[in-house]
Parts: sequence; C-alpha cells; structure tokens
Amino acid sequence: MQKVVNIIAISSGVVSLAVVGSGLFIYLQRDKLVDSVKSQVLKSVTGALPSLVDTKIPSMTGPALTPSVAPKAGLGIPR
Repeated sequence: MQKVVNIIAISSGVVSLAVVGSGLFIYLQRDKLVDSVKSQVLKSVTGALPSLVDTKIPSMTGPALTPSVAPKAGLGIPR
C-alpha cells in the first residue's frame, strides 16, 4: 500500500512541476507568442481585405454642408 501512495505522490509532484514549468515558459515567451499570433492574424485579414475594400467603399459621397445648410451653433436642437 505504501508503494501505491509513493507512486501517486511522485506522479502528483511531476504533474505540478510540469504545470509550473509550462506556465513559466509561457510567461517568459509571451511577447514572442503574442507577436506570432498578431502576424498570423494580419496575414489572414490582409488576404480578404482588398476584396472587401473594393466592394464596400462608396464611389461618391454626399454633398458638403454649406454655411446656409449647416447649423448656426449649439447642438442643432429645433426650437
């Protein structure tokens, strides 16, 4: 029975050390990991971006506001 308890204790210690070690590794490499993920996301987004920009941007906008159309001052609340 003592051998079983010792095996469980040793395996528990190994698992704890693995969790702490992997957490420490991720903490120390976080900047590199974040930059890697950012570059992957930018590569995937820029592939789809040109077709979206070509179809979603209007070819003409509305007329500019002239002084006679623009509100005088304030929030433009009607009186």
